[in-house]
Amino acid sequence: MNLVYLSLGSNLGDREQNLAAALAELQGSGLRIRRVSRVYETEPRDYPHQRWFLNLAVEAETSLFPMQLLSRIARIERRLGRRRKVAKGPRPIDIDILFYGRFVVRTAALEIPHPRLAERRFVLLPMLDLVPDLRHPVLRKTIRELAPATAGQAVRLTDFQLGLRGTPQEGRI
Repeated sequence: MNLVYLSLGSNLGDREQNLAAALAELQGSGLRIRRVSRVYETEPRDYPHQRWFLNLAVEAETSLFPMQLLSRIARIERRLGRRRKVAKGPRPIDIDILFYGRFVVRTAALEIPHPRLAERRFVLLPMLDLVPDLRHPVLRKTIRELAPATAGQAVRLTDFQLGLRGTPQEGRI
């Protein structure tokens, strides 16, 4: 089993339900969710004229290889209504692979660690909840060391929390 970290975001429709549905879909054969971060509301980046996102991070164990995991994520996104019409545009769900163990993957279809995670507060704050001392295998900095460079990006902690089955609950898993 490999330890993986995923980032989930939603800004179309019922954002809370979209995140809950994605967590429920992820949990299953070949992937076991261990922990889920708090949920943050974040200002959109790159394509600013859209609704704010809800974002969280997930720690999971997987027996899937990186490309198998990417394929599974793409199927989940499609099932939950994701259509890639506008680059960086609104979407009901977005799931990114941030880290896959200590592996570095560089293919045309997939880059791990995620190539822009160090620039994104909406990724780093949820990761701080889970693994502040995780060291980026390429940049050689911890999540805690990377986060201050993104301080100008607007992010708000929400009261919404999700459990392992994707249902709202008090506290984290």
